[in-house]
Amino acid sequence: MKTISRLLIVCLAVSLYSCEKKSEVEKKVAEIQLQPLKVERFDKAFFETKPADLPRLKRQFPSFFPPNVSDAQYIEKMTHPQWRELYNEVEKKYGDFSAQTHEIEEVLKHIKFYYPKTRTPKVTTMIYEVDYNTKVIYADSIVLISLEMYLGRDHRFYEGIDKYIRQNFEPKQMMPDLVSAFAKTKVPPPTEKTLLAHMIYGGKELYMKDLLIPDYTDADKMGYTEEQLKWSQANEAMIWSYFIEESYLYSTDIKLLSRFINLAPFSKFYLEIDNESPGRIGNWIGWQIVRSFMKNNPDVTLQKMLMMDATEIFNKSKYKPSQNE
Repeated sequence: MKTISRLLIVCLAVSLYSCEKKSEVEKKVAEIQLQPLKVERFDKAFFETKPADLPRLKRQFPSFFPPNVSDAQYIEKMTHPQWRELYNEVEKKYGDFSAQTHEIEEVLKHIKFYYPKTRTPKVTTMIYEVDYNTKVIYADSIVLISLEMYLGRDHRFYEGIDKYIRQNFEPKQMMPDLVSAFAKTKVPPPTEKTLLAHMIYGGKELYMKDLLIPDYTDADKMGYTEEQLKWSQANEAMIWSYFIEESYLYSTDIKLLSRFINLAPFSKFYLEIDNESPGRIGNWIGWQIVRSFMKNNPDVTLQKMLMMDATEIFNKSKYKPSQNE
């Protein structure tokens, strides 16, 4: 009993220290002063402009009008009933963008804390092509957000899109997507072709969400439902044992990426559990490895960790999967 009591005291002390450290970071983040953030609503400007005023709009937003596209094509989009209906749906949801603007500012403050030299980007909203691969773009000092991708998973405009894809077409996914887009500018792509390298690459991006959107749930950071997250947590030890037993960590079999890394309805163990599992489970395990590494190597900065190769992170992580009965 004494041993158990000591263990509980140690765990409580570690937890309190972690919370205190997080609180100190959040206090410093709150003190950061950004340049005033003004979100440009290109979506509103485009669909509320009359065709006769298109030249003025092109002067105002020159980067949105490539010269190889004719004015007739832009006017067709402006006036097409289906595009206008889509704009009306976006306007219902995001006519007032003040809450999202505040959230973006909070993300940018966190970015500024970890990357002090980062410039406050120019944020522009738009309506693109209902393309889930380009929901948010972060390029140097520019952020583009496609608002038509955040109308809610069950919106009628998403009919025909697989459920596992549209489950992340929720408003709450906008900030996680923003961090993912930023992470792609800071996390070097894996130089090795092993499954472990791709797992750690995904884990690095997810760990950045721990730091940049700390109040979001793990499910939201991962893009999972709560049920999918609980399944991952309950089966962590089993998943890890499977990877080890099958000698997958250092395998360069490209098929492993579609089974465990890429967006998919479920992960492919080729077992009865497949239909219960969420996709991208390799990224989730990689996240737990990166978390374990940062916990056990507190002197390593975020920036240094992002530059480290997967094998070194894994070897120094002391990762041990949670055992859930």
